Amino acid sequence: QVQLVESGGGLVQAGGSLRLSCVASGRTFSRYHMGWFRRAPGKEREFVAVISWSGGNTDYADSVKGRFTISRDNAKNTLDLQMNNLKPEDTAVYYCTVAKRWSRVSYEYDYWGRGTQVTVSS
Repeated sequence: QVQLVESGGGLVQAGGSLRLSCVASGRTFSRYHMGWFRRAPGKEREFVAVISWSGGNTDYADSVKGRFTISRDNAKNTLDLQMNNLKPEDTAVYYCTVAKRWSRVSYEYDYWGRGTQVTVSS
């Protein structure tokens, strides 16, 4: 059974940092691209970042570029998201996900975690 489990969310003040982690199990994801999406209250789920299966390519939403860094460890089947200089508008539930196709679109992704809450206070 495939499982993606996120951790690392919490409450932080604006300007602070958090590091999200995702552990994948149930199969090997070394040939999958891995990504993060988020859903803010009252809004649709949106793309945050994606990293290629090799780790050699990354893509970020404009809203987080320069502040967030995505990384992965295929040996451990883990995905991380380092979030710096957090803003109140980053408040959302963050989801770990995997896909065989390189995409910013959520329906291209095959498996999803349950999410971890990030709240940034002003």
